[in-house]
Amino acid sequence: MTRLSVELLAADAPEPITSAGHAQLGIAVLAGIAVIVLLITKFKLHAFLSLTLGTLVLGAVAGAPLDKAIASFTTGLGTTVAGVGVLIALGAILGKMLADSGGADQIVDTILAKAGGRSMPWAMVLIASVIGLPLFFEVGVVLLIPVVLMVAKRGNYSLMRIGIPALAGLSVMHGLVPPHPGPLVAIDAVGANLGVTLALGVLVAVPTVIIAGPLFSRYAARWVDVPAPDRMIPQRASEELEKRPAFGPTLATILLPVVLMLSKALVDIVIDDPENLTQRVFDVIGSPMIALLAAVLVGIFTLLRPAGFGKDRLSPLVEKGLAPIAGILLIVGAGGGFKQTLIDSGVGQMVLDISKDWSIPALLLAWLIAVAIRLATGSATVATISAAGLVAPLAEGMSTGETALLVLAIGAGSLFFSHVNDAGFWLVKEYFGLEVGQTIKTWSIMETIISVVAGGLVLLLSLVI
Repeated sequence: MTRLSVELLAADAPEPITSAGHAQLGIAVLAGIAVIVLLITKFKLHAFLSLTLGTLVLGAVAGAPLDKAIASFTTGLGTTVAGVGVLIALGAILGKMLADSGGADQIVDTILAKAGGRSMPWAMVLIASVIGLPLFFEVGVVLLIPVVLMVAKRGNYSLMRIGIPALAGLSVMHGLVPPHPGPLVAIDAVGANLGVTLALGVLVAVPTVIIAGPLFSRYAARWVDVPAPDRMIPQRASEELEKRPAFGPTLATILLPVVLMLSKALVDIVIDDPENLTQRVFDVIGSPMIALLAAVLVGIFTLLRPAGFGKDRLSPLVEKGLAPIAGILLIVGAGGGFKQTLIDSGVGQMVLDISKDWSIPALLLAWLIAVAIRLATGSATVATISAAGLVAPLAEGMSTGETALLVLAIGAGSLFFSHVNDAGFWLVKEYFGLEVGQTIKTWSIMETIISVVAGGLVLLLSLVI
């Protein structure tokens, strides 16, 4: 066994790795990521299996004992699922309640009733940003596409003028704002404060979504002028309901977990005394699990009951809400295992050692790593998880604000230039009836704008935080 393999996956305070060790670890990382990329893109293997096999390749090439690599992977998988699994599940349940009760449609219709003409793209970005808080990106797209197509057709708007703002709102929420899976995993990996990350994420998200949504949509509409395809207008959930929840209670339910988590962050900053009763109370009610659980319980009375849902429909609704996230949980868990193997094998320390000799800021390095993995795998979640594992050691010694910005830098990089290896690319292409080239001119460029603008704003914030 080589000296490097003895050092791998061993003590809490490993000896400094030699230059030869750096080279071997670098090759191991490239081999592991190459296997993941190849399996996902070429062989169309599920990301969970691809990440698992890529982790084993990483350990083998690094010279680590295979049983130690497996132990690192399973430990990371368990820790990650334990940390974010319940939050993803609660978010999925809340999203399902919002969709099936007609609450999402109520918000959409209320805002659209007060918008018109030039304000319509701004109304769409507002709708998507609000709806996108508790919903996964794919669910949000499926939910909002009927609205986008109907508004474009009935109002005689350019499809891109309406569609791009909606997609921008969903994408920005997905990449930058917890409790979405990517930001949650990155927060867990680098030890960031969720409330502070949420607050800074919203601060970065607002100007980003304005630039990538309503402003960019003007140019996208000129480059790709297509009508709304009739064949892709599906039935809305609320069309089968006799009644649906009111606008105010629905909006309050969506924003409840955000308000609770932000309140906890604010109280922690103002009081800063772990023994203080007020702070202890807010530490409980503002924890992500309690905040989301509260929203789900409140949603039973504000969303389901007003829509006429009885007790007998609650359990089936929860089951349907949880079913689609099985794959997401497995991918997130496997990504956590891959991340832990990276850390235990010394790759994180290698990045830290090498970056000391560079003049590149840690935030920019995190963004670039996430960009590279996003371009290679097509998955924002995989890019976020892998990048977080690589740059986690950089967070040591950082302040609370700096670690939050590190999470946002990773999230911004994970959205860069969606193309043909991204499921979201094909989802947008088919729903909007676009050609591949047209999808690149609109959706792909919009994603790149989000990534670059958000990354730039994170770097600017780092100058004052």
